[in-house]
Amino acid sequence: MGNVLGLVFANMHDMTVGDLTKNRTMGSILFGGRYRLIDFPLSNMVNSGITNVGVITKSNYQSLLDHLGSGREWDLARKKGGLYILPPFGNAASNLYRGRIEALYGAMSFIKSALADFVVLSDCDIVTNMDFKPIVAKHVESGADITVVAHTGVYDAEDVQGSTVLSTDEAGRVRSVLIQPDISGTCTASLNIFVMSKQFLIDMVQDAMARGNVSFETDVLQAKCGQINIMAYEYDNYFSKISSIASYLKANQDLLDPENAKKLFLPKRAIYTKVSDNAPVKYDLDSKVINTLVADGCIIEGEVENSVLFRGVKIAKGAKVRNCILMQGTVVGPKSDINYVITDKNVHIGDNHILNGAPSYPMYVGKGASV
Repeated sequence: MGNVLGLVFANMHDMTVGDLTKNRTMGSILFGGRYRLIDFPLSNMVNSGITNVGVITKSNYQSLLDHLGSGREWDLARKKGGLYILPPFGNAASNLYRGRIEALYGAMSFIKSALADFVVLSDCDIVTNMDFKPIVAKHVESGADITVVAHTGVYDAEDVQGSTVLSTDEAGRVRSVLIQPDISGTCTASLNIFVMSKQFLIDMVQDAMARGNVSFETDVLQAKCGQINIMAYEYDNYFSKISSIASYLKANQDLLDPENAKKLFLPKRAIYTKVSDNAPVKYDLDSKVINTLVADGCIIEGEVENSVLFRGVKIAKGAKVRNCILMQGTVVGPKSDINYVITDKNVHIGDNHILNGAPSYPMYVGKGASV
């Protein structure tokens, strides 16, 4: 895998979770009590032996820079290769990109200079522990121009509307492509992870830009489906797709099931993240905690159930927290009762407040807000 370049798109799908990405990229969204979404594709690449990785950004990427730093936590602080942050306007002719093609065009000088034969492209909307080695090997074996990592399953209309749906033959070759169709049921949906040769990628981007095309899904996968060899790689391991606020809540709560946590956090394939040293959790004698992920630095004096608490969350005496995601520094005041609520960082919920959302429409409280 030393001849494979990794490219991670930090801002793709920002609009699907607009509340969470007002002040950050999709890759910077907090997840699972201590992680960011970008930790998963980065860790997957490093665990697969890909040590030359570029992160393509667009906007609101200050928190992403703070999180990634030099890449030391992912063993990407290297003299050769390592982690590269690729901001917009990568060359004089590029603009703030409108699609994946323009994003790749802005990073073209980096791609051309990389000592790699193949490229793995990944977004930050899929939470999984994926080994890229068999995917790249299958790509080489099949002789495909593009390999799309996909999953065949039963999807509802909301999930499919944010996906690229593939129709394949028995050999796995893609025969047709639907972009965000209004369908439901059993189908094969792309996980927004692609493999191709570096030269094919360069030729594809240059040809698309010359024709004024900016969308990889529409102008390449769909428009050229019958002209180039596109193969689907069926992925059957555990994953969660973040495509809405409701799916973000569900993906976090899925980790409360130990079986899901075991499938995501594998002993020999760790998910790495920026380490922050905090004091251990402090539980009051009268506190009650059921089926909850609790990060270090929390102080719990009230009741918490079926929730995910990030670092430094404080639950006051008499407060009740159920089915919630409370991000870093959230404070819930005495005798408040919150259910299906997502709070961003440094939110303060006052005394005797009642906040109620729903599984399909959780209530969101913005960063730094006081309620």
